[in-house]
Amino acid sequence: MWLLSRLLSRAIRHGAIDVTDHRGKVHQYGDRTETPVRVRLTDRSTARRIATNPALGAGEAFMDGRLIVESGDIMDLLDLVGRNLTWDRSNALRVSLWNQQRMAARWDELNAKARSRRNVAHHYDLDDKLYDLFLDAERQYSCAYFRPGNDGPDSDLELAQRDKLDHIAKKLLLKPGMRVLDIGCGWGGMARHIHKVSGAEVLGVTLSEEQLKYARARAAEMGIADKVRYELIDYRDVKGPFDRIVSVGMFEHVGRPNYFTYFDKVGELLAEDGVALIHTIGRSSGKGATDPWTAKYIFPGGYTPALSEMMPHIERAFLWVDDVEVWRLHYGYTLLHWLKRCREKKAEIVALYDERFFRMWEFYLGGAANAFLFDDHVVFQLQLSRKRDAVPITREYLAAPPPVLQRNSMPSTTDGSEASRR
Repeated sequence: MWLLSRLLSRAIRHGAIDVTDHRGKVHQYGDRTETPVRVRLTDRSTARRIATNPALGAGEAFMDGRLIVESGDIMDLLDLVGRNLTWDRSNALRVSLWNQQRMAARWDELNAKARSRRNVAHHYDLDDKLYDLFLDAERQYSCAYFRPGNDGPDSDLELAQRDKLDHIAKKLLLKPGMRVLDIGCGWGGMARHIHKVSGAEVLGVTLSEEQLKYARARAAEMGIADKVRYELIDYRDVKGPFDRIVSVGMFEHVGRPNYFTYFDKVGELLAEDGVALIHTIGRSSGKGATDPWTAKYIFPGGYTPALSEMMPHIERAFLWVDDVEVWRLHYGYTLLHWLKRCREKKAEIVALYDERFFRMWEFYLGGAANAFLFDDHVVFQLQLSRKRDAVPITREYLAAPPPVLQRNSMPSTTDGSEASRR
């Protein structure tokens, strides 16, 4: 217990925590002016595991029931830790804890084609019913966009996700007859939205068999399967060209060793006057590491990039950076919505899996929310092109209302290209 005591004595400066060890002894840390978070450890080894590897040790202990939050819930504990390990130049402990993880994270990011498919299946090929329980109607499993006037984390998730789709569609400057590639299309909502607002033909590619089945079924139901197609294919094997490329929430799975391959492929697939929009979780603190609990249980092979890690590869790929937008707090709000919905559906999630899985999912969503609310995580939107004048030179076009697609503007036939046949 002495190792954990040393860590908590250094870490907890704001708020308080009481830890009851396996013998029943209570250890107190932090500012006693606040009501403490109270936790109990059920065995001797848990304290050592948390002290030597905090994220992995605490996450596994909570999943296994060896770390029990006795006052409040796991979010109270995560909030306490987040407030004390926030990204700040004066927080030396936070820096030292993250430095320990950087070397171990490198191997996990290689992401050759075969490994990429296994990594995707680990998370996205879970029981299809799970995602319906907490995502919006279009199954947008990425950051929502909370416009001014919305009430932060309490505003409507469905509206915020639609606003995200509209915002991205505007940045793509879509027109009827265009061919669009959606890299990492998920359950296909972005592709369907692009076709809905523009009449463009869309190819969505994914490595998840479950997502592919869902996306194809939705397109068939809507009668647009000839215009919005989905394929189980690695982005590295796609043939172009495309007028527009969009990728939302996929770049986090590329892995640093593959950054140049990714952006070079985007440049290869873009038409001469094409535009790409890359939407990814990012970090403000520079080069980092995926915490070992998340890498083991949630996103193997995943990594959150710093802008400084992406830019050299964009430059090497001869791509113009037309716009960079940074979303702060939006994903924190999104994740709090998802956590709330999961808790409301706890019985159904436990029935699909078990109590341990639910605790894992709760720890994942809560910890991820805190990465955006307290730590260095943000969302980057990069608008890229091959020509310097492919997009307007000011942002006024983003303030225009969404286009109203006229029925007679819908393309009636495919163009016979390889992309159209996919």
